[in-house]
Order: sequence, then C-alpha cells, then structure tokens
Amino acid sequence: MFKRVLIANRGEIALRVIRACRELDVATVAVYSDADRDSLHADAADEAVHLGPTQPAASYLNIERILDVATRTGCDAIHPGYGFLAESAAFVRACSAAGITFIGPSAKAMEQMGGKLAARANARNAGVPVVPGSQAAVVTAAQVRAIGHDLGYPIAIKASAGGGGKGLKVAGGPDQVESAISLAAAEAGAYFGDATLYVERYLESPKHIEIQVLGDKHGTVVHLGERDCSLQRRHQKLVEETPAHISAGLRGRMCDAAVKLSRSIGYDSAGTIECLVDGDEFFFLEMNTRIQVEHTISEAIYGFDLVKAQIRIAAGERLWLEQDDLRARGHAIECRINAESPAASFAPCAGRIAAYNVPGGPGIRVDGAAFAGWEITSDYDSLVAKLVAWGTDREEARRRMLRALAEYQIEGIQTTIPFYSLLLSDPAFVRADYSTSTVDGFARDHRAAIAAAYDDGSAGGPQPPGAEAQPARVVVELDDKRYRVSVYGLPNGPDAPTRRMAAYHGRKGTAHGGPAIAAPMHGIVAEIRVGQGDAVSSGQVVAIIEAMKMMNEVIANMPGTIAAVNAKVGDTVEAGTPLLFFAEASPGL
Repeated sequence: MFKRVLIANRGEIALRVIRACRELDVATVAVYSDADRDSLHADAADEAVHLGPTQPAASYLNIERILDVATRTGCDAIHPGYGFLAESAAFVRACSAAGITFIGPSAKAMEQMGGKLAARANARNAGVPVVPGSQAAVVTAAQVRAIGHDLGYPIAIKASAGGGGKGLKVAGGPDQVESAISLAAAEAGAYFGDATLYVERYLESPKHIEIQVLGDKHGTVVHLGERDCSLQRRHQKLVEETPAHISAGLRGRMCDAAVKLSRSIGYDSAGTIECLVDGDEFFFLEMNTRIQVEHTISEAIYGFDLVKAQIRIAAGERLWLEQDDLRARGHAIECRINAESPAASFAPCAGRIAAYNVPGGPGIRVDGAAFAGWEITSDYDSLVAKLVAWGTDREEARRRMLRALAEYQIEGIQTTIPFYSLLLSDPAFVRADYSTSTVDGFARDHRAAIAAAYDDGSAGGPQPPGAEAQPARVVVELDDKRYRVSVYGLPNGPDAPTRRMAAYHGRKGTAHGGPAIAAPMHGIVAEIRVGQGDAVSSGQVVAIIEAMKMMNEVIANMPGTIAAVNAKVGDTVEAGTPLLFFAEASPGL
C-alpha cells in the first residue's frame, strides 16, 4: 500500500479521496490555489501545499508544479479525482517518469477510451453499437455541414476530450453550425485544454444510462450496475438514480457490453461506460476513464467504496470479489447542489455563502466542501455539494430526498435546491417517466412555480441592479411559538443576518431591456460580436460570457443600433454591467 498520496484536485472530491486514504491508513497531501487557501480539503489533509493562482491552468492543470510538490513532499502516488487532469494520458506518463503511481487507469487504456473518437472506434471493434457520427475530428464548418446533411439535423458537436456536458453544443440546422463550433471549441479549450471536436447525430429525447465498471491490473473486470443520468440541463447532469427504470433484458445487455468493452482494452480502475437508450435499443456514447461525480449512488446500493478500490487496485491488489459477489440493495438518488439559478435558466451564481446547514437522518449522505463564509468563485464548476438519499425502494428514496432538500439550508447564493423539490414531486418523476429533454420541458412548463420558489429571498437569490435589497431572515417568538420571517431595511454589514447580493433575476443569456445590453451573470467576456454602429435584431447573439467554465450567449431582447461598446474581451464583469449601449430602439429592424 502507498505511504503518502497527493490529491490533485479540490473541493468535495478532494475531501472524498482524503477520507478514503485515512481509512486505509495512508497519509495525504492536498494542493490548493489562491482561491482555495481557506478550503476544507486543505484543512483536512495531513499536509497542504500552495499550487499557484486561482486560474486552473496555473494551478490544478499545472503538471510540472503538481509533480514538483509530490516529489518534495515524498508522495508515492497521486489521485486526480475527476475533471482537471483525471483523464490526461500525458499526466499519467509524467507521473510514471517521476516514479509516482497514478491512481487510475493506465495511459494506454485512457488513450483508447479517454478520447471520444478513439473510444467510438474501440466500441465498434468490440461489437458495441455507437451513435452514428464522424469517425475523425472535424475542423471546418463545411465539414460539419456535410456530416449534418448525411446524418440529418439536429447534430451534436462535441469535444473529443470532453465529459460532463462541457464542450457539447447542438446545431439544429446548417445556419447554427458555425456558432456551435465556436462555442464548443472555446468551452473544450477552457476546461480540457483540447479543442478537438467531432460530430454525432443528436438524439433529442433518449435516456442517458451509464454502467459503473471496475477492473484490476490482472485482467478482471466487473460491473456495479447502471445509473440513470437523464435529468440534465445544458447536457450536464442534475439528478441521477439507480437502478434505472429499464427492462431487465436491456440492463443485462448493457452491463455485459460494458464489461466486454472494458476487458477488451485491459481497463484497470474505476470507470463508466455511458450510453443513450432509445426504446429497447442502446448506443455507446463515451467512456469516462475516472471516478464519476455520481459514483455515490452506486456505492449506496452496493455497499462498496469505489475510491478505496481505486487506491487498492493502483497499489497492485487483485480484485477481491467476483461479479456474483456484487448484489444491489434498495434504491438511491443523487441531487447535485449547484450554485445556479433555475429561475434564470440555470445562470451561475457565484458569491459568498452566508449560512450553511446540511441535512441528516437515515439514508442521507452529503459529499461537499462548503461552509458559511465560503466564496463560490466563477473560476470553477458550480457544484457546491452532492446530496444522496437511499431507501429500501424508489419511493422511500424519493421521499427521503424531498425531506433532505427541505432541511438543506444555503443562504447568500441561489442554488438548485428549490428546483429539485418541485422536480422530484412532479408526476413524471414519480412515474420514472423521463428523458434527457425532461428538465427543459419542466422548466418551461413550470416557469411560474420556479420563479415563485426563487422570489421570496429564502434561496439567497440576487436581485436586478437597482432593485430593493433582499430581506434579512430572522427568527422571532410570539406566544412561545417560533416563526422565521423576512425583514426589509436592516443594515447590510458584518452583523446583518444575511449577506446582500447584487446580481440578476432575468432569463439566462437575455440582456436587460432598455438602452443597454447588460451582462446576465458574473463572468469573463469571451467575445463581443458587434461594434459601434452595427444594427442588431431581437434575439441576436451579441456577446459570449465565460462563467464557471461554461460559455453563455448574451442575446439582445430588442432591436436597435449599437452606440457604444462598454466592455472588451478578457474583462471580468458583474451581473448587470452594461456591455453595449443602444443609440435608439428600431422597432422595424
């Protein structure tokens, strides 16, 4: 077993790895950026070392710096968590050259499956059906339009190095191709450092089902069932559950195919085979050659620690169980608690957490690294915590999740918590009758209820510039009975009950009406697409803002002529900052 492991990551997954190491009596070294100086993962490790600036490229993606820290602190292994360097074969080889074990799959297995183009080829060779699409990288809009003509629209333009929905854009027709390529490449480059793209047919309403696999370095591969990850926004998962509501025959075929494919490439760690399901057919989508965010629900029903298994396998142990030893029990649901505003089309909500209390009780697990006073920065993913509910059956797990969501208190920022309370109470979720298009439809059909859930100040939500400050949340007693009330007009200082926020309530990506087009969220200006004197039409994309590693379109909600440009590429802007000014409205434009 290893003596000391460096965790090349941050937040809740870094804490998760630290806890697994502690149970194995392995010392840990955390690394942190400027933004993470006061983080829980830095406090929890046996030792913590500063990496560099907040920007990932200068810290959590800096291979040379990470290996230097590992060498100086005497680490004999590195766990990458997920994201950042978790699927970098170059990092695996750099670790090996430095005499340090990478806790994850081999570089060869990663290259075979980590790149989506190579993964599709290997799946075809193993006899696993794949989504129709390109077999090589695409570079130009002309290439993509030719493929779109053959496949039929809509098409998905995807990052080969991608995952988690990042670097994935949909083109509904030839006229949308150029914009989709630009956004997908920019997002992929920002998050993965690799802007290589390919094209697939876009299945509009499939189920997204993934199979958890685990292999060792001695040729053994097993699976730990499947997870339904269909509830997504912007192609990123929000709610996952296991087991999925699919037929036993389909489940068996998918799990057998996942093991067969993993064994064919000598896969030797925890990994996930992702598939799209249409009726009783399934298509290989990609393989994530790392631990998944939602590994928690597989652990819940199998009673198995996947992170400890990763570490033991990397240390050379043979897998200590066979497929028949793995038996699922009960049902588990995970909700990703994100710093986002569903009332504003899931716009990121960076800011400081004013109050933070997590739920507990039977069957509840919270994997997080947040606390009161912690600053959620736009430089990283919006995930605050993962809330998991287990029950003896699906309905018990669902009701436990609703109870836990009601107990979860986060103030100072908006989160997805109120949205999940509505979503999990919807008849479609109760019936387990949903697909990848369900969240968009639910958000559209229940816009008023969602807006009401985020309009009472209880979610710590921001207000538009110039709006009245949010009320303070205070507790009072009347006739020995306790009440929680909202009070307007209290001072907004260190002693105030809640922190006042300044931001935005409108639809994500839609500019404010009136004489200016304003930033709908805090972020970095990635593109300004119009200039002084340009005429714009209502609905035209005029700018791109990068927020929490996502590229967000800013759309004009009225026609007019641009009188002045108030921002430049690279500027950091707050929600409500005017980006462009109209000379005058032109209703006939």
